[in-house]
Amino acid sequence: MKQQKIRTANNKIFTIMQNHNLPTDELKNFGIINDDLTFSKKLNPDDTEKFLRGYTIVADNDKNRATFQLTENSTQLKVIFLERDMSLSKILANSKEKVQYTNIKNLSSHDPLIEKKAFIFDIETGKVVEFDFITNAKELTAIIADKKEPEELNRYKNELQKLKVFLQDKAKKFPEIATEIYNDLNIVSREIDSVDSIAADQKHISNGGNSEIQLNMNDHGMYEDANRNREGQEESPEGYEKIREFRR
Repeated sequence: MKQQKIRTANNKIFTIMQNHNLPTDELKNFGIINDDLTFSKKLNPDDTEKFLRGYTIVADNDKNRATFQLTENSTQLKVIFLERDMSLSKILANSKEKVQYTNIKNLSSHDPLIEKKAFIFDIETGKVVEFDFITNAKELTAIIADKKEPEELNRYKNELQKLKVFLQDKAKKFPEIATEIYNDLNIVSREIDSVDSIAADQKHISNGGNSEIQLNMNDHGMYEDANRNREGQEESPEGYEKIREFRR
């Protein structure tokens, strides 16, 4: 059954490739396809089919992240090189002690910061999960709050405030995309208000004893993105399962 599914998927991929003038030289250069025009074994048939339909491959390797997307009716390959301010191996190691906050920068942009992330170690599952400050805002705030650690809550608030200042400056610098920036800014401001409310409540009941709270996420691998529809692939440190990440 599994082999039949793979053959069916491969036939679909072959049909799609026949109908597109793919940028094969660039795809070979980045190891996405092989010299015989077959796709890398790092991508399963479903991943490949999604890529050919316009999804973005996100490849992580230590501090580096690269995204690949077919554009212009699949005739061009859009590549963006990103960099974290901390290596992935260090994030994985340090997250076992406390939440790790990191920025991802676009190396080719005049406005480099594009994403702010939190990495949280789940004691119950033994996995590290990545959360985006904007996309996963409510979920991230809830998990930080559930820790019932005033110091961690304050660290999280400080990171939110840094992001708020950055977004405010960005809105002034790029008025042509101010609406989109203000949407993100409203999310961040809302979470700061939530943190203030949570801190006040926790202080009020601080003499009532501590509840034992643990994360409980059904993730598959040593490290996973909190966005379930995203998957990625690349060389990874020992003990870190490769992710396959896709998004429109």
